[in-house]
Amino acid sequence: MLKKSIPIITIGYTILIAILSLANIGELPDIGSSFDDKIFHFLAYGLLMLLWFLFIFKSNFKKSLLVSSLIVLFYGTIIEVLQGQLSTSRIADVYDILANSLGVVIMALIINIKREVIVKNI
Repeated sequence: MLKKSIPIITIGYTILIAILSLANIGELPDIGSSFDDKIFHFLAYGLLMLLWFLFIFKSNFKKSLLVSSLIVLFYGTIIEVLQGQLSTSRIADVYDILANSLGVVIMALIINIKREVIVKNI
């Protein structure tokens, strides 16, 4: 059941990130650090990485991990560029790209470490 939902969840979450990144949504919830925005980026793109991996993975683990990582890294960079070009309430921030990238890399490492568990459940 979950396996059939992965494409819908992945595309939906990808669109949600674009909407939240480009729309004026006001202030994010305060979690008590001076890096709240970067923490949200890290977590959001880590989850996006996991979803894209689950969506893409069929049989070649390494290729799926690489392709999903590249897709999410490219997507995060494009979204940041669009923030600078299209949004009047947002600015492009290289540190957001760094937080996005760290989320992707850490999730890719977790997926690789938990490879057997994740692959069995797909």
